[in-house]
Amino acid sequence: MTLSIRQSEILELARAEGRVGVDALAQRFDVTLQTIRRDLGELAEAGLVERVHGGAVPRMGMVNLGYEARRRLNADAKAAIGAACAAMIPDNSSLILNLGTTTEAVAQALIHHANITVITNNMNVANILAANPGCEIMVAGGALRRSDGGLVGDLATQFIEQFKVDYAIIGSSALDLDGDLLDYDLAEVRVSRAILRQARRSFLVSDHSKFRRSAPARIASLSEIDAFFTDLPLPAPLAGLCRDWGTDVHLCGETAG
Repeated sequence: MTLSIRQSEILELARAEGRVGVDALAQRFDVTLQTIRRDLGELAEAGLVERVHGGAVPRMGMVNLGYEARRRLNADAKAAIGAACAAMIPDNSSLILNLGTTTEAVAQALIHHANITVITNNMNVANILAANPGCEIMVAGGALRRSDGGLVGDLATQFIEQFKVDYAIIGSSALDLDGDLLDYDLAEVRVSRAILRQARRSFLVSDHSKFRRSAPARIASLSEIDAFFTDLPLPAPLAGLCRDWGTDVHLCGETAG
């Protein structure tokens, strides 16, 4: 199941407000009650919400969504973000990609690039790019996180620190209004910080669902990022900060208009 834009927004509202009601959602989106009930039913089947009388509540609360749920969330937007980011990567370059379903979308868009070297702690990225004969792939060691194919911990960090690459492409679990990139796992955060240190240019790939999320661990600030690829305009205060910092913001896909 790929979530529609409306379903994605319903999920975000549920997570932000703790509960959503069928009547209010139908009025908000100008659709029928039956349409909203169908949306909530599909979200419940995907394991993202629990149905309650008159509406739904988020199943996961403020913890990180499971990998399969994250992969389905805003899939079209992630594909557009991945394509736009990959278009900025020239052939004959080196890059590091970290964990995340959006970085995996970038990997998918790099399938036809020639003579690139990709270092990653994401086994899914490695498997995707194995289909590209023009890509040399180097995979970090470390502790395998079975939930999403990530390799984390001190070994992964030490491996990353051996390289100096042209581009870092990272995702994050949340983005604070002050421009901080946030995540849930300190072991993953340490790897992401190392990736940023070892790159000449850094790109963030993240869809709009991260604007309303919260996570406890800080990776870096958008002031340290050269370009941010996303699908919807940033909140005005954050957009102003990016202009002040010189962080380029690229809006990607149909929803960017």
